[in-house]
Amino acid sequence: MKTLRHITLVLVCVLVAALASAQVRGQGRISGRVTDDQGQPLADVVVKATMTGQTQAMTAKSNKKGEWNVSGIAGGEWQLEFSKDGYEPQGGTVKMSEDNGLSGVEVKLAKHVDKPDPGAELNAKAQEGMALMQQQKYAEARKIFEDLLAKYPDVHQLNAYIAQSYAGENNVAKAVDYMKIASDKDPSNAEMKLVLADLMMEKGDKPAALEIMKSIDLSQVKNPLPLINGSISLINDGKTDEALDLLNKVATQFPTQAETYYYRGRAYVAAKKYPEAKADLEKFVSMAAPDARELPDAKKLLEQLKDAK
Repeated sequence: MKTLRHITLVLVCVLVAALASAQVRGQGRISGRVTDDQGQPLADVVVKATMTGQTQAMTAKSNKKGEWNVSGIAGGEWQLEFSKDGYEPQGGTVKMSEDNGLSGVEVKLAKHVDKPDPGAELNAKAQEGMALMQQQKYAEARKIFEDLLAKYPDVHQLNAYIAQSYAGENNVAKAVDYMKIASDKDPSNAEMKLVLADLMMEKGDKPAALEIMKSIDLSQVKNPLPLINGSISLINDGKTDEALDLLNKVATQFPTQAETYYYRGRAYVAAKKYPEAKADLEKFVSMAAPDARELPDAKKLLEQLKDAK
């Protein structure tokens, strides 16, 4: 059994709905014609008219001549929407006086065309280019990435692929140029910065490369080998303190990277810190794979350091 409170609530809802209906109903009329993009009339186009600020919509359909009308509506601003399967929808806003109505609204609907997914094309072409690089067909791979970059200039990562193709040809200067573009476009990308620094080190621009390496947040790095390569260059240049500083950071962030301990051991030897060198070299020997290329040298150094203090 409904209570008085429930009945009152239902009546209020009915009154609100009636008031909304009264606001959109009137003596006015909007009419027009809808055609395709060739100017041919379109039948069965659904026309939806919604008064601005209201939710109740009035609907109609176009006839064989493409003609349509929405009648019995109040004057004011109306949102019109036109839709038909197989065509791109259209919409717009019109203002109508209830006394004069509005006629001659002309609308064209273009046929819907499925557009290719650029992401799918980019991914497929990038995979093709990477496969060519694995076959050392660097020029062919580069052509793919250059064509993609011309078509999608905002996809700055393509510059990194082009850089990689030049690096494969030992054209380090060109590789640096393109990797710098990629890194500048994405300054928060630590991996890209690291590759750039590694290439710059190979090019001979060691001070700038080292500055980049020092600025990188190692917690965002997945592959520390470029950092280890940088430390090797520093050791060879006699800059053992800088090499040790870099290798200490790598060891902290990547404690399971065996090569770190070998090269840090070499740096300690150069700095004549023999106990530290022995500890690192022993750790490397315990962690390294049996076929590690540094393993024979590490064992030889340990033999030489037996009595060193």
